Parts: sequence; C-alpha cells; structure tokens
Amino acid sequence: MIDRRLIYVVSTARYGSFTAAADRVGVTQSAITKSVAVLEMELGYSIFNRTARGVLLTEEGRVFVERASRLLDDAQDLMHGAAMGSDPYASVLRIGVCPSSLEWLLVDPLSTLVSRHPKIRLNIVGGTYDKIVQQLRAGAIDVALGYDDAFKEQPDFRREPMRPLQTTLFVKKDHPILDVHDLTKADIAKYDLIAPSGWSPYNLVWREIYEDSAEEPYERPHVVDYFPIVAKLVRKTEAISIASIHYTQTSIFTRYFECVPDIGILPASPLCCATRLRWDPRPAVRAFIKACRERMPSSEIVIGG
Repeated sequence: MIDRRLIYVVSTARYGSFTAAADRVGVTQSAITKSVAVLEMELGYSIFNRTARGVLLTEEGRVFVERASRLLDDAQDLMHGAAMGSDPYASVLRIGVCPSSLEWLLVDPLSTLVSRHPKIRLNIVGGTYDKIVQQLRAGAIDVALGYDDAFKEQPDFRREPMRPLQTTLFVKKDHPILDVHDLTKADIAKYDLIAPSGWSPYNLVWREIYEDSAEEPYERPHVVDYFPIVAKLVRKTEAISIASIHYTQTSIFTRYFECVPDIGILPASPLCCATRLRWDPRPAVRAFIKACRERMPSSEIVIGG
C-alpha cells in the first residue's frame, strides 16, 4: 500500500502550495500540512521551505520528491497496465511547453503520435520556463519542449535536439523604423520590445541592443506569450516583436505588419525536448520525441504567440 503522505508531498511540490494540493487530493489543507510536517520530522530534514506565496523544495526535498514521484508513477502504470493490457503506450503522456507560445509546434507531431499509438492520452501544459522546469523536476510532467539555450543551463536534464526556428523582428505598417537607412541596434533600442517568457536565447540579444545604446535593458521589454496580445500591441503601438519567417509570409501578416530589415542580431533558435537525466524515458516519451523530430516544422509558429 502506498503511503498517502507521498501523494501529499508530490502534489504539494507540483502545485506549489498546501492549499492547492489539498484541492487536488480532496482533503483539507490542515491535513496535508500536518502530515507533511510529521513526515519531515521522521526524515530528519525539511522537504519544503515555507513562504508567504507557497512552498519551495529544499535540496533534500527535491531528491525525495523525485523518488516519490517515480514510485507513484510506477504504481499508476502498474495498475493502469493491468487494466489496459500489455500496451506500453497505454498511459497519460504529460508534456510541458515553455514558453506556451511554442504549443503550435506540436500540432503535426501529436497527430502523428496519436495515430501511431491510439492508447496514449495527452496532457499538455504551457507556462514560463521556471514553472515548467519545476514541474519537470517534480515529476508533474514527463517531457518539456523549449529553447535549448534555456535547458542547457540545467545539468540534471537530458536534452534531445530539435529543428531550430528561423525568426525575424516585425513591426506595424508605417512604423518609423522602416524609413531608417543603414539600420543599427541603436535605432531598434529606441522602441519597446515584446518577448516571450523564458527569454533564452533572446535575453542576450535584448541586453546587447540596449546596453550598446546606453539604455536600461529591463525597462523596455514586455513579456507576452499569447500572440493575439502581441499582435494587438504591435498594431496599436510602436513596439517591436519577433515572428517566425513562415508567419511573415502569410496574408494576415502582410495585411498589418512588415519585417524589420535584418541586421544579423537574431540567430537561429535551437529547440529541444528535455527529460530528467536520472529517469529513463518511458516508451510514450520516446515515441513523442521521435514524432517531434519527424514532423516538427522549423518555422511554423510565431514566437510569443
């Protein structure tokens, strides 16, 4: 029998607070708080640091939650497998996407995946880089899709490279910057920029633009993932944002926007699928990564939307 305190701890780590975990598990907040406190006393170390905004895993707590998550996942797979037969793909595949704007990249890979393995059940969440990293570490998701430059900073993740995105800066029609000859980074720095959350690799580009122009790099940028908001801001203001090359060739783009002349500041943006290094990917995860490599477009989406 699984100790329910493992469920309480893992749920608290996944959802960020005792209250949220209690709502998910179906018990009172005080029951979870008391059970976790007793468990911490038995273990001899704190699993969580308590803050006014929720909880954060301690280093010992992160290791504990990783092992507890694996135990719970194995138990669920064992029971689910007994009900579904011997199909190793008959399980829920939990995918995190950061920034959430990259979800559009998964349209073709996921349709391929489900057609190959119809018993897979998908659970897809989008969010900021920090949120997805925390969920991947805590076992709340099985695999994450995002920019390779961001995930390579995490030594406890395995990264599977994907096709890079080719992007460009864009603005509304009749934007003053379109009349500038011999465009420089100083010209771009005069305007606000709209970037996706989890800025790597774009944070270095923004910093270089503003610092070379004696501008404060953290005063200008907006951070927006949802593209309808990005498009509205670009159309109604003089802000500059980022789009894939593919998107700039659509009729919607040409109706309202124009590309900023290329001055060589936006490199191709490699993507990756990240998994926990200490855990071997399940068959469903491996099948997902394979489908992404086969069907993921290199410039099918708008960055930031």
